[in-house]
Amino acid sequence: MKDTSKHQGLRNRLVTVLIEKGITDSVVLSAIQKIPRHLFMDSSFGDFAYQDKAFPIAANQTISQPYTVAFQSELLKLKPNAKVLEIGTGSGYQTAVLLEMNVKVYSIERQQELYRKTKLFLPKLGYQPKKMIFGDGYIGLEEHAPFDGIIVTAGAPFVPKPLLSQLKIGGRLVIPVGEETQIMTLFIRKGEKEFEKQEFGDFRFVPMLKKKN
Repeated sequence: MKDTSKHQGLRNRLVTVLIEKGITDSVVLSAIQKIPRHLFMDSSFGDFAYQDKAFPIAANQTISQPYTVAFQSELLKLKPNAKVLEIGTGSGYQTAVLLEMNVKVYSIERQQELYRKTKLFLPKLGYQPKKMIFGDGYIGLEEHAPFDGIIVTAGAPFVPKPLLSQLKIGGRLVIPVGEETQIMTLFIRKGEKEFEKQEFGDFRFVPMLKKKN
């Protein structure tokens, strides 16, 4: 697993692209500048790892476009040591970005193949989530709630109520909602039953898998 000065140069260029596209959070940009994205991908895609594009990974899933990862991470507005729930561990790249942002990450993956692979892989790069489980993203992780932030990395046909209920007051849920294309949606919990909703345009994600039951 090599990370060379050439890769670092490509990451620097990627960060410039993200800034040009409107990403301003220096903590997010610094995380993307550090993480060897090429190691999270099939070696056949390694030469393209620092293009601002999504690529296929195992189990018919994708590693998200860096802009999407940065955009979602920025919307969370996380402080150091915040507690975050990630729905859809996938390749682990988004997980690594969150960990580089110095937050505590709890992650759920629904694909057994990806869960096994990523659970072994992340620690090899020095990334250790607080908890990574194979489970159902629609029900969240009640035993570790409430969370400062919840990030969903797959297209959800609707907003699962358990995720809203597992937010702290002031917490933020970032979720792409829709079937064919998704609208990036932010919910900020203002009170016990009060949420502020904001929408941020169209994105494309692989679908969030149906509930296990």
